[in-house]
Amino acid sequence: MKKAVFLDRDGVINKTIIEGGLPTSPNSLDELEILPSVKESILRLKKLNFICLLVTNQPNVARGKIDKSTVIKMNNFLKKKIQLDDIFVCYHDDKDNCNCRKPKPGLLLQAGKKWNVDYKQSFMIGDRWRDIQAGKNAGCKTIYLDYNYKDIKPKNHDFVTDTLLNATYIIEKI
Repeated sequence: MKKAVFLDRDGVINKTIIEGGLPTSPNSLDELEILPSVKESILRLKKLNFICLLVTNQPNVARGKIDKSTVIKMNNFLKKKIQLDDIFVCYHDDKDNCNCRKPKPGLLLQAGKKWNVDYKQSFMIGDRWRDIQAGKNAGCKTIYLDYNYKDIKPKNHDFVTDTLLNATYIIEKI
């Protein structure tokens, strides 16, 4: 079995757009800005023999704010630029009650099945409570990137830091 790092997209890989103290997703490739040291972080994780899997909620597709094709273009751009191993997306909103929308673990379970992941040896890194809860629900260790959003803070994360690079340092020490 393989060890993986599951990565949320917005706020972990790319910069979010803050509206009213809450993070939102970019709506175009022009708005997509990769955060500093993300590429270095992914390379460090790969040197530690982790597969790097993006798991992202993109409810703005269900809300009619962005086309699915635009999200796919943005994700493909990220996969190529920072050498992600794979990408898993939930396009639903909460009202759809799907199994893939975080905090439910469906995306992580889907990725884990495809990549033969050992969840006990794996990490979920996210900047929202939904990410951390999804990681816990799948049986991963979790690292919360705290950006002081005006949002619910997770209470059950294993580690907390402020950047993906600092999260990789935590993983290296374990």
